[in-house]
Amino acid sequence: MEDAVHRVQSCPDRRGLPRRRFLAGMAAGAFLSGTGGARAFAAGEGLHFVHAFGETTLPKPAERVVSLGYTTQDPLLALGVRPVAIRQWFGSFPHGVWPWAQPLLGDAQPTMISGEVSMEVVAALAPDLIVGIGSGISEAEYAVLSQIAPVLMQPVGLPAYGMAWDELTRTLGRAVGRSARAEEAIAASRRKFADARARHPGWAGQTAVCAYNYGGETGAFSGFDTRASFLAELGFRPPQALTELADPNVFYTPLSPEDLSPLDADLLVWISSSDVVSDIVALPMRRTLRAHKEGREVLAGALVAGALSFGSVLSLPFALEQLEADIALALDGDPATMVKSAAAAGLAP
Repeated sequence: MEDAVHRVQSCPDRRGLPRRRFLAGMAAGAFLSGTGGARAFAAGEGLHFVHAFGETTLPKPAERVVSLGYTTQDPLLALGVRPVAIRQWFGSFPHGVWPWAQPLLGDAQPTMISGEVSMEVVAALAPDLIVGIGSGISEAEYAVLSQIAPVLMQPVGLPAYGMAWDELTRTLGRAVGRSARAEEAIAASRRKFADARARHPGWAGQTAVCAYNYGGETGAFSGFDTRASFLAELGFRPPQALTELADPNVFYTPLSPEDLSPLDADLLVWISSSDVVSDIVALPMRRTLRAHKEGREVLAGALVAGALSFGSVLSLPFALEQLEADIALALDGDPATMVKSAAAAGLAP
């Protein structure tokens, strides 16, 4: 289910034992020799980062960046840095760059890294920084990559995919020597959400949920997930029933198919991996929800769902631009416009 609703919130190790032993051996060599990666820079002055796998120091702001995080190409492009390599997540857009970021890529043609990270490919690119935040790489892989170039990982205590979009942008801004530009990009995104809240003061305090249905399982995005954060940025709060069920350390909350009542909020946003929502429309218990009966549902189809999944400094404002009018119609209190909105989304009662 995770592969569909968040694509790579976790990346289980499917490699064979010999590969793992190879990585472990390489990692031990890096730490014992004291000559590889981040350890080699520790004696000099530079940009210092403490993270989940240790410490990394850059002798100077990075210029050739390999982006191994599944979404870290977005903040790098927002900073004016075109990565020399990008990790493929999902979608069929050229070079793994989605529409909200494509203008910033220009004519650059970064190498695409799909699936398992090839150490040989990364080494051949001669990077001076490898971004491992949000990549799901293991500590052994981190150690091998650190022999190629300094590697950045998420802060201590955070899950692999749990770094907030603003802190990620700020961290990468430091690493590439563009902190001022990072703050400008963060402020610009926050202004767009502040402007939306000002246009719709009635949203403050109302309840809202981003829900999914995939493979027979229905649930809600919750906790540190970017889709839940998107709603919070607009002033919404989750319904109490969902809050009581949610695990704050897990990004989604599955529900019993016989009881979808925790989804009953003032606003129900369905996240779909396609623009075909017949599986959502066919849910029997959906018909029991007041949000459905009163036309307070909104569909985030494939493109907007992708933007919410990326949850970046570039993609979140894009999602807001695409969804604001639909949310406003769903919550305007006029049954005629609410039903019309639901019909247009393919979610009519």
